[in-house]
Amino acid sequence: MSGSPSEYEYGIVVIGVSAGGLQALRTLVSGLPGDFRIPVVVVQHRSKDSELLCDLLQDCTRLAVSEATDKEAIEPGHVCIAPPDYHLLVEPGFVSLSTDEPVRFSRPSIDVTFESTADAYGARTVGLVMTGANSDGSRGLRRIVDVGGRAIVQDPATAEVRVMPSAALRAVPEAAVVPLDRMAAHLVELQKQRPAQPGKRYG
Repeated sequence: MSGSPSEYEYGIVVIGVSAGGLQALRTLVSGLPGDFRIPVVVVQHRSKDSELLCDLLQDCTRLAVSEATDKEAIEPGHVCIAPPDYHLLVEPGFVSLSTDEPVRFSRPSIDVTFESTADAYGARTVGLVMTGANSDGSRGLRRIVDVGGRAIVQDPATAEVRVMPSAALRAVPEAAVVPLDRMAAHLVELQKQRPAQPGKRYG
């Protein structure tokens, strides 16, 4: 398959991760094939001086990995990373960056990204919460499910820090719980499935 996902396919995967995230992300992206077509957006809580994240991920995947720029197009085969100290908002077909105040002490905020993605992509959204030390992402993952999207949570037993995936499961108990070593395969399988409500947009 080539080109952008159609309205009958999942249109985007948004990933929220915090403490313990580097190794978890490397494990995930290394398992995605070079022809993985669903665009991926990653929000990780990290410091301004953590410039090597993109390089460390690019070293282990055939997908293109880069730090997001304002108004950058969302493309298949691309892993887009939220830059430090900016909120990343997803709009239909592109991302935008914001320096609005931190949300619950976080900028970037996973909830901000997840909620904007739910509004932009509706049921075509896949939200994934991974290892982390706070509850960021739980509210946004709930929003994704409420508009018909797919929720996935890393099995807390496989998370370096269980707090964030455990909080996500309390907010979204119906989420798919997937071990880290099966996460990439789970996402690949989603390419073969249709969203519950294809093409619907929610405001």
